[in-house]
Amino acid sequence: MKKLTYGLTFLVFALFIAQPLFSQIEKAPPRAEGEGPFNKLIIRGVTLINGNGAPPTGPVDIVVEKNIIKGIYNVGYPGLPINERGRPKAAPGDKELDAEGMYLLPGLIDMHGHIGGTGQGTPAEYVFKLWLAHGITTIRDPSAGNGLDWVLEHKKKSANNEITAPRIFAYTGFGQGAKEPISTPQQAREWVRQNAANGADGIKFFGAAPDIMQAALEENKKLGLRSAMHHAQMDVVRWNVLNSARAGLTSMEHWYGLPEAMFTDRKIQNYSLDYNYRNEQDRFGEAGRLWKQAAPPYSEKWNEVMNELIALDFTLDPTFNIYEASRDLMRAYTAEWHQTYTLPSLWDFYRPSRRSHGSYWFSWGTEQEVAWKENYRLWMTFVNEYKNRGGRVTAGSDSGFIYQLYGFGFIRELELLREAGFHPLEVIMSATLNGAEALGADDMLGSVEIGKYADFVILEENPLENLKMLYGTGFIRLNDNNEVERAGGVKYTIKDGIIYDAKQLLEDVKRMVDEKKNGMTFKLTHK
Repeated sequence: MKKLTYGLTFLVFALFIAQPLFSQIEKAPPRAEGEGPFNKLIIRGVTLINGNGAPPTGPVDIVVEKNIIKGIYNVGYPGLPINERGRPKAAPGDKELDAEGMYLLPGLIDMHGHIGGTGQGTPAEYVFKLWLAHGITTIRDPSAGNGLDWVLEHKKKSANNEITAPRIFAYTGFGQGAKEPISTPQQAREWVRQNAANGADGIKFFGAAPDIMQAALEENKKLGLRSAMHHAQMDVVRWNVLNSARAGLTSMEHWYGLPEAMFTDRKIQNYSLDYNYRNEQDRFGEAGRLWKQAAPPYSEKWNEVMNELIALDFTLDPTFNIYEASRDLMRAYTAEWHQTYTLPSLWDFYRPSRRSHGSYWFSWGTEQEVAWKENYRLWMTFVNEYKNRGGRVTAGSDSGFIYQLYGFGFIRELELLREAGFHPLEVIMSATLNGAEALGADDMLGSVEIGKYADFVILEENPLENLKMLYGTGFIRLNDNNEVERAGGVKYTIKDGIIYDAKQLLEDVKRMVDEKKNGMTFKLTHK
């Protein structure tokens, strides 16, 4: 396969963003998939796994009128025939979906969903269908990389179900579209006001001078908008997570800025003296040693930082999955779905490169992976205890980088939350209701309740027993006939009362990938 050259450089430390992070990608085509919405949809006999932490219950019938949940009815007991007399009645023209023996969850919420980019060659239709095929009915686009106008256009089309796509929350990159770099608090406030007037749902920050960050966050909070931040190393010494949370930031991405808030014997990360942030092996290699420099778990400083963040109602969106290649590169690049569902251009973007963001495999080996495994242990300890003490933790993927594929990466995030110590029900809560709360949309999203949007995920088997059930490719097992079979995968994704065949959406993605290969020999190699 011919090696492509990319000009994308991800300047996460820029004080302002004059242009979108990616050039605009191909717009999503008009919706040609999905059945509905219906005047009335009745989902029959399903076991409900809600997003509010409640244990599974069923069988239940769920009544939807157009895009709103209108009723949830207990219709029997496990192991007994359903009592037909107690069921909601269907009238001519109503849609009935037989889900007896199946499991239903609220639609999943990806809190860190970049909608592709020209650098990766990932059109919107490809990204949207991968998300929906994995039960993701809502995404937060952090930094609106295709431009705010583009994202708002797709947000509106998705809300009207004119395209096959999750619902979208648009968070503009701080400074995006500014005529000149933001260099004063007054400029920051003016930009924030204009951003709100433009229709953005929030702001994604990367870092700036403390007075500019303070002004921007105060103004954004005053306007009632939400915010997220990747605390890039280029300004984290002056402004870490505690500074952000105190100023009004509502959520943090990844983990940068959190260990720095817990330093007790230093002010600055212990950088090697030949470190260069633009050399991404330096950046990510040494980031893998950062948690060891922070206060140890359950120490006075560690507890102090955690308790203050919880008191501020601050949200952690860890995106564990996006760094997993750092602790096990071979696992990440040999994931079974790449061969069938990863576009050749995206695979090329992942390969070692000094230009492509996150392709930092210049010389990655055992020492780096061992350091990152310890990094994960300490990071996961903090996140799990944050949850245990009542703090809000959400699920986000940040796919399109570092061998993580849209949809698949989000399900891997759920598995990593489980590894961190979350009960499977706590994992589902992070992926549904917690995300809705962080977006300020829990009145309509995140759980199956009367009056909320009809966003659901339906599977044929219990995902609490095995989160791999949620992967589009499912998982491999030996059945009762001693035969190897592939099981699992989302059966139906329902968004706004519209029923999508999840496996057909995945088949559409396969077709798109096959067309791009167009007979070329596609090998998953680094050479």
